[in-house]
Amino acid sequence: MKVLFYRYKSILEPDIMRTFYEFGLSVIRYEREIDVKDDSPSAAVKLFSRFLMDHPVDFIFSVNFFPHVSEVAQIFHLRYVSWIVDSPVLELYTRMIKNSVNRVFIFDRALYNEIHPLNPDCVFHLHLAGSVNGRKTVLSRKQPDLERFYHPVSFVGSLYSEKDPMTQIKGLSPYIEGYLEGIMNVQERVYGYYFIDDLLTDEVVEAMKKSLPLYHIPEESFLTEKKLMSLFYIGNHITAMERQDTFQALSEKQDTYIYTGSDTSGLPAIHNMGLANTLLEMPHIFHGSKININTTSKAIRTGLPLRIFDILSCGGFCLSNYQDEIEELFVPGEEIVTYSSIEELTELCAYYLDHEKERQEIAEAGFLRLSRDYTYEITMQKLLFKAFSK
Repeated sequence: MKVLFYRYKSILEPDIMRTFYEFGLSVIRYEREIDVKDDSPSAAVKLFSRFLMDHPVDFIFSVNFFPHVSEVAQIFHLRYVSWIVDSPVLELYTRMIKNSVNRVFIFDRALYNEIHPLNPDCVFHLHLAGSVNGRKTVLSRKQPDLERFYHPVSFVGSLYSEKDPMTQIKGLSPYIEGYLEGIMNVQERVYGYYFIDDLLTDEVVEAMKKSLPLYHIPEESFLTEKKLMSLFYIGNHITAMERQDTFQALSEKQDTYIYTGSDTSGLPAIHNMGLANTLLEMPHIFHGSKININTTSKAIRTGLPLRIFDILSCGGFCLSNYQDEIEELFVPGEEIVTYSSIEELTELCAYYLDHEKERQEIAEAGFLRLSRDYTYEITMQKLLFKAFSK
């Protein structure tokens, strides 16, 4: 069986391709999206169709959803399987989501609940996965100076300051500016419930439209301006606020190391280690750090981000903000530890740095749970079975 893997260089792609090979599938890669991001929709359809005619396959797969791939798959009567691993994914709101060849798997239940009614027979909820075998291979390789990855507290990822479109906002009235600041400050401190959608009035949306370089919503899109403002603009901004405040508070209490390309000049107590190599260095950071912090993007409203699975697959101790779906997959306090405020985060860091045996037992239990239930091999068996069961 042949699969055409539509690639754009997501960090999940190597693990998924390895799993396809382990399943005995032949993998053909289409990699134009890695280098060329500005093809028009018609050009993208034409180029992909030409490639598909020259490379016949049994189905198409991608990480996240590409509308033009779905269009081509519909024309060729090929099943198009996509695994949504980010939020927001604005392409999910295009009319192509309704194509009958789609098999879309969404990790965040809140996002799934929005998209599922658009194509009920073809949209599914599925958590993400961790690469135990892949990480074990990396961790078993002898490397010099591994001690440089041994930290009391660490975080790998963006601080979102460079992903914050709200920094471009201009000309809001004092009332609108104050209203937005108020609801964002409250949402920053609430875990497990995203209420921005409920509080955005038409007046606020209209004011934001006039003050921002608005993303163009395609015709026949199911995306509303309110949803765009809530997730893409405000959600990213709150994430940037939260991460700045989180690591400001944490670094004042604990020796905290961040691997990031973001500007940390406003965090004088932080140790900025620069960017980490995803495949070769990140596993050693997760394995060697006593505490690994996960702080979930606010646009991921209920689901568990990939970072949790990455940490646990390396045998690392994960301290994560609370998410609604976390108790469906792990036992808090036994396999993972959660916090519900920045103050609680700093207290938990202090506690687990002083209780090494308890910390190690939780890390081992989290690794065993992931190894038993949430590897790529186990999770993608579920995905492919569901994708081809109808």
